[in-house]
Amino acid sequence: MSKVFCGIDWAEGHHDIALVDQDGAQVAKLRISDDSAGFHALTELLARHGDTADFPIPVAIETPRGLLVASLRATGRQIYAINPLAAARYRDRGSVSRAKSDAADARVLANILRTDRHAHRPLPADSEAGQAVAALARAHQDAVWDRQQMINRLRSHLREYYPAALAAFHGPGKPGLDSPRARLILAAVPTPAEAAKLTRSQLRALLKRAARPRCGIDTEVERLRNIFRAESLRQLPQVELALGHQTAALVQQLDAACNSVAQLATATEAAFLTHPDADIITSFPGLSVLSGVRVLAEIGDDRERFADARAVKAYAGAAPVTRASGRSHVVVARTVKNQRLAAAGYMWAFAALRTEAPRVHYDRRRAGGERHTAALRNLFNKLLGCLYHCLQNRVHYEPDRAFASPLNLAA
Repeated sequence: MSKVFCGIDWAEGHHDIALVDQDGAQVAKLRISDDSAGFHALTELLARHGDTADFPIPVAIETPRGLLVASLRATGRQIYAINPLAAARYRDRGSVSRAKSDAADARVLANILRTDRHAHRPLPADSEAGQAVAALARAHQDAVWDRQQMINRLRSHLREYYPAALAAFHGPGKPGLDSPRARLILAAVPTPAEAAKLTRSQLRALLKRAARPRCGIDTEVERLRNIFRAESLRQLPQVELALGHQTAALVQQLDAACNSVAQLATATEAAFLTHPDADIITSFPGLSVLSGVRVLAEIGDDRERFADARAVKAYAGAAPVTRASGRSHVVVARTVKNQRLAAAGYMWAFAALRTEAPRVHYDRRRAGGERHTAALRNLFNKLLGCLYHCLQNRVHYEPDRAFASPLNLAA
């Protein structure tokens, strides 16, 4: 066990380092720059105080990301990402004056490891491929969210002056404002006055440049032409022209967002399919490549990260929380959880309802009086436990074993 503990108070331009011994005495402190020279200074300081390849000094820091953290993880040492709120509570244990400094915060982080290391978990030792998959999956999800924000902005803007565009592309059964068809036409005719002047041949030419509609080009031409030429409320001509320029700019931003989603999806799928866990994850009902990669990105490929299936369920928010005090006993859903994994799990469980065994499990929970969300969360809890077992034992999903009936289990 290490006799020295390191705390790092990180900042954008520099980092404060503190080393404490088993008795809590500070044995060294240093301020380093946020570059390779600063990292080498840190490793030299650690080496002078007993850091070796076999017994590396553990490090506490308030962030799990960044070049400094990545470089420290590459050395094979344990890195503890301490929640800033938790670190602030620890600070109050040592001083009631509310005095604060970067050097003192680094010392507090080091002392957290000295006193309560067992209560904190080190960053998982994910493989390089696993970390790459996680980076791409999160980037793709962020890009999807950004695209939806752009769609919402464009929709709100079109409601101000261009209701025909919404009637043509937005709503149930419509291609959507993010479709190539909608973006191409809105870029060509960003105002209702221009759209009303489109001829059949012009509309046909625009549609041929976009994805071919299922109903056929001629049918779509007539549908759009009738919508664009229908009577509607209009802004003043100069105001309408000004709003059209804004629409053109928003469509360009939406184009960029859609292209980013497509490029990241391709890269994410390629990285995920080469990962050794991909076949096991996609063997589960409801998990496609893109939904499976989001699950892998959040649980990682470090098999020692979670002590058991209960731990991963709690991390995902699938397991409930019991609050008992005196005569009060309440079981509620978790609010502190990995939000990305919880969101992916909801969609996973919902998609799994198309298969027989998960559907029977869901229907049984609903028949027992649970609401839709609670029953779906329970199904996610069940599937996540099965996934943990399959990944630990390197086996594929088998519905007969995953959803065995109580009679079969008793037998």
